[in-house]
Amino acid sequence: MARSALVVGGTGQIGRAVARALLEDAWAVTLAHRGRHPPPADLLAQGVRVTLLDRDQPGALAAALAGGADAVIDVVAYGPEHADQLLEVQYRVGALVVVSSASVYRDAAGRTLDEAAETGFPELPVPIPETQPTVEPGPATYSTRKVALERRLLECARCPLTVLRPCAIHGSGSEHPREWWFVKRMLDGRRRIPLADRGRSRFHTTSVLNLAELVRTALAKPATRVLNAADPEAPTVAGIGAAIAERLGYTGELVALDGYPPGVGTTPWSVPRPFVVDLRAAMGLGYAPVATYAEALGPTCAWLVDSAKAGDWRERFPDLGRYPWDLFDYAAEDRLLAGLS
Repeated sequence: MARSALVVGGTGQIGRAVARALLEDAWAVTLAHRGRHPPPADLLAQGVRVTLLDRDQPGALAAALAGGADAVIDVVAYGPEHADQLLEVQYRVGALVVVSSASVYRDAAGRTLDEAAETGFPELPVPIPETQPTVEPGPATYSTRKVALERRLLECARCPLTVLRPCAIHGSGSEHPREWWFVKRMLDGRRRIPLADRGRSRFHTTSVLNLAELVRTALAKPATRVLNAADPEAPTVAGIGAAIAERLGYTGELVALDGYPPGVGTTPWSVPRPFVVDLRAAMGLGYAPVATYAEALGPTCAWLVDSAKAGDWRERFPDLGRYPWDLFDYAAEDRLLAGLS
């Protein structure tokens, strides 16, 4: 009899990738979702079941798991209230896998990614191990809520639990496609694209394909642990730009700038110090990444090119629209580039 898995948040970019990975291992998969995104036709054709789930309704998750499951993979858990929902059903579940975030790490001075604009960018080891201290749990920020989720689960779960800490997640269907920074410029015919700090910045990336593979690996060896989840290497911004240029057939120039000129050349991956996580714990478990950043890029670029025809990008990608600087200030770029030439 096939092992059964319930994927909470199953029609989003991570959930879809997880479902495909588990289907390859002959799992019977049910996708639980709120109804915002229709389930992919290819997954339905492979026998995936779908259930509507509003986890803000008390008892909704317990009702969805009335018959139990060999595994629950929660890709949208956020805060201690979601931990409590999972703990409520843990005795009907063989193993839990919960997606957290690598943003939970802090440096010796207490600095984190969440407050970097106010306190300065954290000075973290390269690479960052899972033993690196985290922020304290609480309701204040995204990361403090993720830590509250982790702590509650790690302290109270009695079934095997894997907590995954991904970095800059990428893949088609993303609600936060950082690649749009390059793709839009290339589609707009920008012949010179400036890169702050000479494009040397490294903010570790996590393909949904590799994240799904780590879920599959963790379920093959159930235990309680915390694992960083990322691509095999952390590409530089210049490397990301070159990979996207190759996919799109772009023949313009990536211009290396010294430092961080105000409002010019700062990408969604641009950070003043490397943010790179240690994958040795995952590798020791048997995790073998299925793709490099560049190898996983094709479907993302194709999807973004196609989406460019669908109206205002700020409505499609509101996370990008909320950045504290104008991601596409072409006038400022032109002034700076004219000065260089």
